[in-house]
Amino acid sequence: MNIIVCAKQIPDISEMKIDTSTNKPIIKGTPQIINDIDKNAMEEAIKIKEKHGGKITVLTISPDDCKERSKELLAMGADEAVIVKAPENIDYHMTAQLIVESVKKIKEYDLILCGEASVDLFSGQIGPRVAGLLDIPQLTYALKITSEKDKIIAERNTGDKIVTTESKYPALVTVTKEINEPRLPSLMQILAAANKPINEWAYDSLKKDLSSYVETIDLKGVKMERKNIIFENDLDESVNKLVDNLAKDGVIGG
Repeated sequence: MNIIVCAKQIPDISEMKIDTSTNKPIIKGTPQIINDIDKNAMEEAIKIKEKHGGKITVLTISPDDCKERSKELLAMGADEAVIVKAPENIDYHMTAQLIVESVKKIKEYDLILCGEASVDLFSGQIGPRVAGLLDIPQLTYALKITSEKDKIIAERNTGDKIVTTESKYPALVTVTKEINEPRLPSLMQILAAANKPINEWAYDSLKKDLSSYVETIDLKGVKMERKNIIFENDLDESVNKLVDNLAKDGVIGG
């Protein structure tokens, strides 16, 4: 079983600060991490490899240096990493194009695993875009996946119900945060990761006519201001006042 895991390097949201004078997030200097849900995808890939054997390739598209973050996934259990040096201000369309061209260059694959979204932007677009461009089946929002020799089965969260879907290979699956608990590599695995191959490809060696559809004009933080209203009277009266205030502020229907 040849598995490709798509992983994104993102700023650590918990460490990000907001410039109070401009209300813009301070990204420069913020520690970089692997998107949490992509680690869930890696954990599923490892489980499938343990069952069927094969190879796991980690694929990352990034304008920044992400070799150290890729080593974390190699330590978890991936066999090889591919890093595509992307242009600045890359959008979803460009990212999907580069993933597709990278997959074509890798050639042999049975399964592509992605997190359902990245926690920095949470668009959920990359998996479906890649599957569409490759013209392969996609199973999204998987809470549980079962890999058989000739097919992949996914229990999918559709909001009000769980739907079980299956597909032949090759296929693409996006997983949710709830699917598993990613393992922590041992010291020996961390040391061994230094000897695993990391291939770095320039984006223009894959696709010279890379085009962007989206331009980011501005990026601002969301102001969170508390009113600090305290209701100290009779419980029923306080509840009524709370409901009235929430309705006036448009939080609930009037």
